[in-house]
Amino acid sequence: MTAAAVRPGDQARVTVSVAVPPDEAWRIFTTEIDLWWRRGRRFRSAPGERGLVALEPGVGGRVFESFATDAGEQVVEIGRIRDWQPPERLLFDWRAVNFAPHEWTEVEVSFQRTPGGTRVTVVHRGWSAIRADHPVRHGLDSAGFLRMMGLWWGDLLSSLRLQTARPLQ
Repeated sequence: MTAAAVRPGDQARVTVSVAVPPDEAWRIFTTEIDLWWRRGRRFRSAPGERGLVALEPGVGGRVFESFATDAGEQVVEIGRIRDWQPPERLLFDWRAVNFAPHEWTEVEVSFQRTPGGTRVTVVHRGWSAIRADHPVRHGLDSAGFLRMMGLWWGDLLSSLRLQTARPLQ
């Protein structure tokens, strides 16, 4: 997927400002992802408060969730890292648990220095390639679905902002 392939109804974009420099925002986003990624069925596959969201550094690394079940540990791969440019840019494939093998979207995260810290922007694109009646869309039209995805990422980035504001331990 390339920028030229982006069509209307294709992406949700969310930005948050954090009061730390880009290298610290990058570190918290990537290594503390489980601390700021919200819990619950809306954000995770794990039931209840269980589960660990992790990101393996570098191109080819996994973005995944793992959790224990009665049958043992379960790992849900969300995607693979396609571009790793600390502390400026991160790009990874994104697959919902109900996607078919050929279905995927992509998430681009950029970290831009500002006078007060860092502007973190998430662009989640590729939705125009996912059929209109796919269960991931929850019966919403494209505009409604992209608003929902924007709010979903907005909730996550609000948690990231709070995580960057906590005192160093």
